[in-house]
Amino acid sequence: MQLGIRLHDVNASAPEAERTLEARARKAGEEGFSCVHLALSKCIPGFDFDDAALTEGLAAYVRRVFRKQELDVAVLGCYLNLAHPDREKLKEFQSRYFGSLRVAALAGVGVVGTETGAPNAAYKLDADTHSPEALRTFMWNLEPILERAEKYGVMLAIEPVWNHIVYNADRAVEVLEAMKSPNLRIIFDPVNLLGTENVDERERVFGDAMDKLCDHIAVVHLKDFVRQDGKLVSVAAGTGEMDYTEILRFIKTRKPYIQATLENTTNDNAVQARQFIERAFQEA
Repeated sequence: MQLGIRLHDVNASAPEAERTLEARARKAGEEGFSCVHLALSKCIPGFDFDDAALTEGLAAYVRRVFRKQELDVAVLGCYLNLAHPDREKLKEFQSRYFGSLRVAALAGVGVVGTETGAPNAAYKLDADTHSPEALRTFMWNLEPILERAEKYGVMLAIEPVWNHIVYNADRAVEVLEAMKSPNLRIIFDPVNLLGTENVDERERVFGDAMDKLCDHIAVVHLKDFVRQDGKLVSVAAGTGEMDYTEILRFIKTRKPYIQATLENTTNDNAVQARQFIERAFQEA
Protein backbone atom coordinates (compact mmCIF):
# COMPACT_ATOMS: atom_id res chain seq x y z
CA MET A 1 0.00 0.00 0.00
CA GLN A 2 1.22 3.49 -0.90
CA LEU A 3 -0.07 6.04 1.58
CA GLY A 4 -0.95 9.54 0.47
CA ILE A 5 -2.91 12.55 1.63
CA ARG A 6 -5.59 14.91 0.35
CA LEU A 7 -3.40 17.84 -0.56
CA HIS A 8 -5.74 20.66 0.49
CA ASP A 9 -5.66 19.25 4.03
CA VAL A 10 -1.91 19.98 4.09
CA ASN A 11 -1.06 23.39 5.57
CA ALA A 12 -4.78 24.19 5.54
CA SER A 13 -4.49 26.49 8.56
CA ALA A 14 -1.05 27.86 7.67
CA PRO A 15 -0.27 31.37 6.37
CA GLU A 16 -1.04 32.00 2.69
CA ALA A 17 2.59 31.62 1.62
CA GLU A 18 2.54 28.03 2.88
CA ARG A 19 -0.65 27.16 1.00
CA THR A 20 0.77 27.25 -2.51
CA LEU A 21 0.83 24.06 -4.56
CA GLU A 22 4.62 23.86 -4.21
CA ALA A 23 4.57 24.39 -0.43
CA ARG A 24 1.82 21.84 0.14
CA ALA A 25 3.58 19.26 -2.05
CA ARG A 26 6.86 19.83 -0.24
CA LYS A 27 5.16 19.40 3.14
CA ALA A 28 3.41 16.19 2.02
CA GLY A 29 6.76 14.75 1.01
CA GLU A 30 8.39 15.81 4.28
CA GLU A 31 5.58 14.11 6.22
CA GLY A 32 6.33 10.78 4.58
CA PHE A 33 3.52 10.50 2.02
CA SER A 34 4.07 9.02 -1.43
CA CYS A 35 1.03 10.35 -3.30
CA VAL A 36 -1.75 12.92 -3.12
CA HIS A 37 -5.38 13.51 -3.94
CA LEU A 38 -5.33 16.84 -5.78
CA ALA A 39 -8.22 19.30 -6.01
CA LEU A 40 -6.81 22.11 -8.13
CA SER A 41 -9.29 24.78 -7.09
CA LYS A 42 -8.47 24.17 -3.42
CA CYS A 43 -4.70 24.22 -3.90
CA ILE A 44 -4.15 26.97 -6.48
CA PRO A 45 -6.12 30.03 -5.33
CA GLY A 46 -7.60 32.60 -7.65
CA PHE A 47 -8.81 30.35 -10.46
CA ASP A 48 -12.11 28.65 -11.15
CA PHE A 49 -10.50 25.86 -13.22
CA ASP A 50 -13.05 25.71 -15.97
CA ASP A 51 -12.09 24.02 -19.23
CA ALA A 52 -10.24 27.13 -20.43
CA ALA A 53 -7.90 27.03 -17.42
CA LEU A 54 -7.14 23.32 -17.72
CA THR A 55 -4.32 23.73 -20.19
CA GLU A 56 -1.36 21.72 -21.36
CA GLY A 57 0.91 24.16 -19.53
CA LEU A 58 -0.96 23.57 -16.28
CA ALA A 59 -0.48 19.83 -16.77
CA ALA A 60 3.27 20.32 -17.25
CA TYR A 61 3.44 22.49 -14.13
CA VAL A 62 1.57 19.92 -12.02
CA ARG A 63 3.79 17.12 -13.29
CA ARG A 64 6.94 19.11 -12.51
CA VAL A 65 5.86 20.14 -8.98
CA PHE A 66 5.08 16.62 -7.87
CA ARG A 67 7.98 14.97 -9.63
CA LYS A 68 10.33 17.29 -7.71
CA GLN A 69 8.92 15.97 -4.42
CA GLU A 70 8.83 12.35 -5.67
CA LEU A 71 5.05 12.28 -5.26
CA ASP A 72 2.41 10.75 -7.51
CA VAL A 73 -0.97 12.34 -8.11
CA ALA A 74 -3.18 9.39 -7.30
CA VAL A 75 -6.44 11.28 -7.89
CA LEU A 76 -7.26 14.50 -9.70
CA GLY A 77 -10.57 15.48 -8.17
CA CYS A 78 -13.43 16.82 -10.28
CA TYR A 79 -16.34 16.50 -7.87
CA LEU A 80 -19.23 18.13 -9.75
CA ASN A 81 -22.89 17.21 -9.90
CA LEU A 82 -23.52 15.09 -12.99
CA ALA A 83 -27.25 14.98 -12.23
CA HIS A 84 -27.70 18.75 -12.03
CA PRO A 85 -31.17 19.66 -13.35
CA ASP A 86 -29.99 22.78 -15.22
CA ARG A 87 -28.83 21.69 -18.68
CA GLU A 88 -26.52 24.68 -19.17
CA LYS A 89 -24.86 24.12 -15.81
CA LEU A 90 -24.51 20.43 -16.65
CA LYS A 91 -22.76 21.25 -19.95
CA GLU A 92 -20.37 23.48 -18.02
CA PHE A 93 -19.63 20.66 -15.59
CA GLN A 94 -19.07 18.14 -18.39
CA SER A 95 -16.64 20.57 -20.00
CA ARG A 96 -14.66 20.69 -16.77
CA TYR A 97 -14.46 16.91 -16.73
CA PHE A 98 -13.12 16.98 -20.28
CA GLY A 99 -10.43 19.47 -19.23
CA SER A 100 -9.56 17.45 -16.12
CA LEU A 101 -9.13 14.33 -18.23
CA ARG A 102 -6.82 16.24 -20.59
CA VAL A 103 -4.66 17.47 -17.69
CA ALA A 104 -4.63 13.99 -16.16
CA ALA A 105 -3.45 12.43 -19.43
CA LEU A 106 -0.58 14.89 -19.77
CA ALA A 107 0.43 15.01 -16.10
CA GLY A 108 0.48 11.24 -15.52
CA VAL A 109 -2.37 11.22 -12.99
CA GLY A 110 -3.67 7.88 -11.69
CA VAL A 111 -7.41 8.59 -11.99
CA VAL A 112 -9.78 11.50 -12.35
CA GLY A 113 -12.09 11.06 -9.37
CA THR A 114 -15.73 12.02 -9.00
CA GLU A 115 -18.73 11.43 -6.80
CA THR A 116 -22.11 10.74 -8.39
CA GLY A 117 -24.27 13.72 -7.48
CA ALA A 118 -27.91 14.26 -6.62
CA PRO A 119 -30.84 15.24 -8.85
CA ASN A 120 -31.08 18.78 -7.49
CA ALA A 121 -29.08 22.00 -7.73
CA ALA A 122 -28.19 21.91 -4.02
CA TYR A 123 -26.30 18.59 -4.38
CA LYS A 124 -28.14 17.28 -1.31
CA LEU A 125 -29.78 13.98 -0.48
CA ASP A 126 -33.51 14.19 -1.18
CA ALA A 127 -36.40 11.77 -1.76
CA ASP A 128 -35.32 11.23 -5.38
CA THR A 129 -31.58 10.79 -4.95
CA HIS A 130 -31.68 7.00 -4.65
CA SER A 131 -34.33 6.58 -7.33
CA PRO A 132 -33.86 4.63 -10.60
CA GLU A 133 -34.58 7.84 -12.51
CA ALA A 134 -31.68 9.65 -10.81
CA LEU A 135 -29.38 6.76 -11.64
CA ARG A 136 -30.39 6.83 -15.31
CA THR A 137 -29.79 10.59 -15.43
CA PHE A 138 -26.34 10.20 -13.91
CA MET A 139 -25.32 7.46 -16.33
CA TRP A 140 -26.64 9.38 -19.34
CA ASN A 141 -24.56 12.40 -18.36
CA LEU A 142 -21.52 10.26 -17.53
CA GLU A 143 -21.41 8.59 -20.94
CA PRO A 144 -19.72 11.40 -22.94
CA ILE A 145 -17.15 11.85 -20.17
CA LEU A 146 -16.27 8.18 -20.31
CA GLU A 147 -15.96 8.38 -24.07
CA ARG A 148 -13.44 11.20 -23.66
CA ALA A 149 -11.59 9.22 -20.96
CA GLU A 150 -11.22 6.32 -23.37
CA LYS A 151 -9.88 8.60 -26.12
CA TYR A 152 -7.32 10.12 -23.74
CA GLY A 153 -6.40 6.77 -22.19
CA VAL A 154 -7.28 8.04 -18.71
CA MET A 155 -9.13 6.28 -15.91
CA LEU A 156 -12.26 7.87 -14.45
CA ALA A 157 -13.13 6.61 -10.96
CA ILE A 158 -16.52 7.07 -9.31
CA GLU A 159 -16.82 7.19 -5.54
CA PRO A 160 -19.95 5.64 -4.01
CA VAL A 161 -21.35 7.84 -1.22
CA TRP A 162 -24.41 7.10 0.91
CA ASN A 163 -25.94 10.54 0.34
CA HIS A 164 -25.47 10.43 -3.44
CA ILE A 165 -26.98 8.58 -6.40
CA VAL A 166 -24.52 5.69 -6.32
CA TYR A 167 -24.85 4.96 -2.64
CA ASN A 168 -23.85 1.31 -2.21
CA ALA A 169 -22.01 -1.54 -3.88
CA ASP A 170 -25.03 -2.79 -5.83
CA ARG A 171 -25.60 0.64 -7.36
CA ALA A 172 -21.92 0.83 -8.32
CA VAL A 173 -22.09 -2.61 -9.96
CA GLU A 174 -25.15 -1.46 -11.88
CA VAL A 175 -23.20 1.49 -13.28
CA LEU A 176 -20.16 -0.61 -14.13
CA GLU A 177 -22.25 -3.17 -15.97
CA ALA A 178 -24.34 -0.58 -17.82
CA MET A 179 -21.44 1.61 -18.95
CA LYS A 180 -19.19 -1.28 -20.01
CA SER A 181 -16.13 0.96 -20.13
CA PRO A 182 -12.62 -0.35 -19.46
CA ASN A 183 -11.78 3.15 -18.22
CA LEU A 184 -14.38 3.24 -15.44
CA ARG A 185 -12.97 2.48 -11.99
CA ILE A 186 -13.98 2.78 -8.33
CA ILE A 187 -12.66 4.89 -5.44
CA PHE A 188 -13.40 2.90 -2.29
CA ASP A 189 -14.08 5.21 0.64
CA PRO A 190 -15.52 3.00 3.41
CA VAL A 191 -16.79 5.86 5.60
CA ASN A 192 -18.61 7.44 2.67
CA LEU A 193 -20.72 4.29 2.36
CA LEU A 194 -22.17 4.96 5.81
CA GLY A 195 -25.20 6.89 6.97
CA THR A 196 -27.07 6.91 10.24
CA GLU A 197 -29.28 4.17 8.77
CA ASN A 198 -26.49 1.61 8.29
CA VAL A 199 -23.59 2.73 10.48
CA ASP A 200 -24.13 -0.08 12.98
CA GLU A 201 -23.91 -2.60 10.13
CA ARG A 202 -20.70 -1.14 8.80
CA GLU A 203 -18.66 -4.34 8.70
CA ARG A 204 -21.33 -5.89 6.47
CA VAL A 205 -21.41 -2.76 4.30
CA PHE A 206 -17.63 -2.75 3.89
CA GLY A 207 -17.47 -6.47 3.23
CA ASP A 208 -20.18 -6.23 0.59
CA ALA A 209 -18.32 -3.43 -1.19
CA MET A 210 -14.96 -5.19 -1.11
CA ASP A 211 -16.51 -8.40 -2.40
CA LYS A 212 -18.58 -6.90 -5.23
CA LEU A 213 -16.23 -4.12 -6.32
CA CYS A 214 -12.85 -5.76 -5.78
CA ASP A 215 -11.88 -5.99 -9.45
CA HIS A 216 -12.68 -2.33 -10.06
CA ILE A 217 -11.21 -0.59 -7.00
CA ALA A 218 -8.34 1.65 -8.11
CA VAL A 219 -7.84 3.94 -5.10
CA VAL A 220 -8.80 3.85 -1.42
CA HIS A 221 -9.70 6.81 0.79
CA LEU A 222 -8.98 6.38 4.49
CA LYS A 223 -10.66 8.43 7.18
CA ASP A 224 -12.65 7.89 10.37
CA PHE A 225 -15.94 9.13 11.80
CA VAL A 226 -17.57 10.20 15.03
CA ARG A 227 -21.24 10.71 15.86
CA GLN A 228 -22.31 14.26 16.64
CA ASP A 229 -25.85 15.57 17.00
CA GLY A 230 -27.32 12.58 15.21
CA LYS A 231 -24.91 12.85 12.26
CA LEU A 232 -21.71 11.16 11.17
CA VAL A 233 -18.78 13.56 11.07
CA SER A 234 -15.59 12.65 9.21
CA VAL A 235 -12.30 12.88 11.12
CA ALA A 236 -8.71 11.70 10.68
CA ALA A 237 -7.91 7.99 10.66
CA GLY A 238 -7.51 6.58 14.15
CA THR A 239 -9.52 9.30 15.90
CA GLY A 240 -13.02 7.82 15.65
CA GLU A 241 -14.99 4.58 15.68
CA MET A 242 -13.49 2.79 12.68
CA ASP A 243 -11.88 -0.64 12.85
CA TYR A 244 -9.70 -0.93 9.72
CA THR A 245 -8.66 -4.55 10.21
CA GLU A 246 -10.67 -6.15 7.40
CA ILE A 247 -10.17 -3.21 5.04
CA LEU A 248 -6.41 -3.30 5.47
CA ARG A 249 -6.38 -7.09 5.21
CA PHE A 250 -8.26 -6.75 1.92
CA ILE A 251 -5.67 -4.25 0.68
CA LYS A 252 -2.81 -6.42 1.87
CA THR A 253 -4.06 -9.58 0.17
CA ARG A 254 -5.86 -8.28 -2.92
CA LYS A 255 -4.49 -4.82 -3.79
CA PRO A 256 -0.67 -4.78 -3.73
CA TYR A 257 0.79 -1.26 -3.84
CA ILE A 258 -2.60 0.41 -4.25
CA GLN A 259 -2.62 4.12 -3.53
CA ALA A 260 -4.60 5.02 -0.41
CA THR A 261 -5.01 8.66 0.55
CA LEU A 262 -5.84 9.98 4.00
CA GLU A 263 -8.69 12.48 4.35
CA ASN A 264 -9.84 14.93 7.01
CA THR A 265 -6.42 15.26 8.60
CA THR A 266 -5.04 18.46 10.11
CA ASN A 267 -1.53 19.87 10.40
CA ASP A 268 -1.45 18.44 13.91
CA ASN A 269 -2.52 14.85 13.21
CA ALA A 270 -1.55 13.97 9.61
CA VAL A 271 1.68 12.20 10.53
CA GLN A 272 0.03 10.41 13.45
CA ALA A 273 -2.77 9.24 11.14
CA ARG A 274 -0.22 7.91 8.66
CA GLN A 275 1.67 6.09 11.40
CA PHE A 276 -1.57 4.68 12.81
CA ILE A 277 -2.55 3.21 9.44
CA GLU A 278 0.96 1.88 8.83
CA ARG A 279 0.96 0.05 12.16
CA ALA A 280 -2.53 -1.32 11.56
CA PHE A 281 -1.50 -2.47 8.10
CA GLN A 282 1.46 -4.38 9.50
CA GLU A 283 -0.79 -6.07 12.04
CA ALA A 284 -3.63 -6.90 9.61
